[in-house]
Amino acid sequence: MVRVRIVSLLPSATELVAALGLAEALVGRSHECDYPPGVEALPVCTYPKFDPQGSSGEIHARVEQLLQSALSVYGLELATLAALQPTHILTQAQCEVCAVSLADVQAAVRTHLPSRPQVISLQPNTLEDLWQDIRHTAQTLGVDPEPLVSHLQARVQRVQAQVSQRPRPTVVCIEWTDPLMNAGHWVPELVHLAGGQELLGQWGQASAWISWEDLLTANPERLIFMPCGFSLPQTRQAVLELSRDPHWQQLQAVQNHQIYLVDGNHYFNRPGPRLVDSLEILAEILHGIPSGYRSAWQRLQQPSYAECR
Repeated sequence: MVRVRIVSLLPSATELVAALGLAEALVGRSHECDYPPGVEALPVCTYPKFDPQGSSGEIHARVEQLLQSALSVYGLELATLAALQPTHILTQAQCEVCAVSLADVQAAVRTHLPSRPQVISLQPNTLEDLWQDIRHTAQTLGVDPEPLVSHLQARVQRVQAQVSQRPRPTVVCIEWTDPLMNAGHWVPELVHLAGGQELLGQWGQASAWISWEDLLTANPERLIFMPCGFSLPQTRQAVLELSRDPHWQQLQAVQNHQIYLVDGNHYFNRPGPRLVDSLEILAEILHGIPSGYRSAWQRLQQPSYAECR
């Protein structure tokens, strides 16, 4: 029997494989895979074709230039992949700016990988999709998914029970700040399960660009920032830049000091097992229910005049 050799080209897939007890079967990762601890030692099989450092506006412009030129945003380290001889490659078919495209992976398998690995493509939009991705991946890799699925679902049900009798504050979650983008896919569902009411993001639908007018019309009680791929310090800087806009002070969430920053890179942007951690973080933000992830979010203090200049 051939030993399973897994290359994960997606941080959430790496976390899923590890949660299924298959961390030792991982032989390669994407340049962004950094959890659980130890995976950083694996060979890196992808690279960005743009400079990922800079402001939200600068990063957006670089990615848009690549997309308008019909170029992929990420590349594959083909020699590394071939040398690893994977039996399975995990990737996604959801977002062309989140990871190597499925088409690029399939082309690499056809032309550069003699091991002919099986490609497992993940495309979750809701928590139900996540459960199905876990089951499909586990069954393909020959392990039982139900202990993990049952554990995660029990945590979701616990949060639902804790918030069921509480008032639902209105919320808008922001996935990018320049230009503004709301958070879609699974995030509106997480807000609902955590006892909030998301006003702009559509449950199970892609994130969408929005205008200041959209945000002012929604005028949520709570505003939660989770820029894709940003750490907490990067998120804080992006929000400070956004706060210079003259529309900022018109928002009731700003006036009432209800602005929150979360570590989107490690939680909300990764549709793997830690989406349930993200749900628990939201329940703490919205209702004060301790999550155990207090280092993953912060309430924005009113920025000083010097910071906003």
